Amino acid sequence: MGADTAQPPLTEPDLDRLLRPLFATAAPQGGLAVAVIRGGERAVACRGYADRAGERPVRADTRFELGSVTKTFTGLLLADMVARGEVRYDDPIDRYLPAGTVPGYPHERPITLLHLATHTSGLPRLPVGLAPAAVPRWFTSPYATFSAAHLLRALPRTPVRGTPGTRVRYSSLGAGLLGLVLERAAGQRYHELLDGRVCEPLGLIDTSCGTGRDEATGYRRGRWIPSFKTPALPGAAALRSTIDDMLRYLQAHLAVDAVPIPERTGAAASLRTALREVSLPRVARRGFGQRICLSWNHRPDDGGEVVFHTGSTGRCTAFVGFDRAAQTGLVALAGPLATGRRGFAQTAYGTLRSLAA
Repeated sequence: MGADTAQPPLTEPDLDRLLRPLFATAAPQGGLAVAVIRGGERAVACRGYADRAGERPVRADTRFELGSVTKTFTGLLLADMVARGEVRYDDPIDRYLPAGTVPGYPHERPITLLHLATHTSGLPRLPVGLAPAAVPRWFTSPYATFSAAHLLRALPRTPVRGTPGTRVRYSSLGAGLLGLVLERAAGQRYHELLDGRVCEPLGLIDTSCGTGRDEATGYRRGRWIPSFKTPALPGAAALRSTIDDMLRYLQAHLAVDAVPIPERTGAAASLRTALREVSLPRVARRGFGQRICLSWNHRPDDGGEVVFHTGSTGRCTAFVGFDRAAQTGLVALAGPLATGRRGFAQTAYGTLRSLAA
C-alpha cells in the first residue's frame, strides 16, 4: 500500500489489529473479504473459505451476493439518468407504468422517483401477494417464483401508508419498483442498463445480477442455501460482486474527479454528476439520527459524515461505507456469520470509524 501524506502509513500489523474484530464475526465454516481505503492507501484482505468443505479459499475475485447494497447501484442509475435528462426526480411513477398498475394513493401528491429512492413512497416493505410463494422457502430463496408479471398485477392492490414524501419507511418493494420504472423509461432490461451505465464505465467486470463462477455458498443450520433470485425486484437485491470490484466502486464514490471513466457521448460527465448526487442527504429519518440520500444512509459521526449501506441474503451479508471528508472507506463481504447480521454491520461500521482515528 502507498502512504498518505496526511496520516501515518497503515502498516500490516495496524491493518491486522483493525480488521481482527471484523474477521471474528465470520462463522467457522464461513469466509470474509474486506477492502480498506484510507487516503492514498488501498488494501484487500481475505479469510476463510467460499464453500463449507474448505476447498475454495476466499479470494479477491470470489463473488458474494450483495443483497440490499444493490439499492445503492439503483440510486446511482437514477442519478445518472437524471443527469442525462432522461428522467426527473419528481416524475410520477404512473408516467412509466402500464395503465391500471399504479398503487392506490392520493393522486394529489403522487409517488415520484425520488420517493422510491429515499424510502418515502409509503409503499410496504415487500410486495402484496408475495407471502404464498415466499413462506415455504423463506429461509432459502423466498422471491424466486415471484415474477415481474406478479408484481404488476399486485400493484393496484398495494396500500400506501400516509402521504408520499412525508416519512421514511424502508421498502424493498419501492427500490425494486424504481429499477422497473428506470428500465421502462430507458427501454432496456435492468441488468443491461446497469451494466452499460455503471458497471462497464467503472470497470466492475465481475458485478452482475446473474450467477457465475467461484461464488460464496451459504448454509443455515447445516442445510445448503440456493443462490438468491429476485426476478421481480432486481433493483432491490439482485447483484453479486467481488471485493476487487467493490473496492473500485468505493473509490469512485470517494474520489469522483480522479476515477477513470471512459468518455463516450457525455457518459463520463453524467456518471460523475451522479456519483456526487447519490450521497447528498435528502430526508431525515425520525428517531435514528440519520438521513437518507439516494438509497444510501447518511450519519453525522464524530465530526465526520458517514455514508453507508448494508445488505443480506440467505447466503451472504455485505457492508459498504465511506467518509468523503476523511477519505476513508470500507467494504466487507461475508458468508455465514457467527455474530448475526446486526453484529456484523455494527462491527463493520465501527471498523470504518476506526480508520479515520
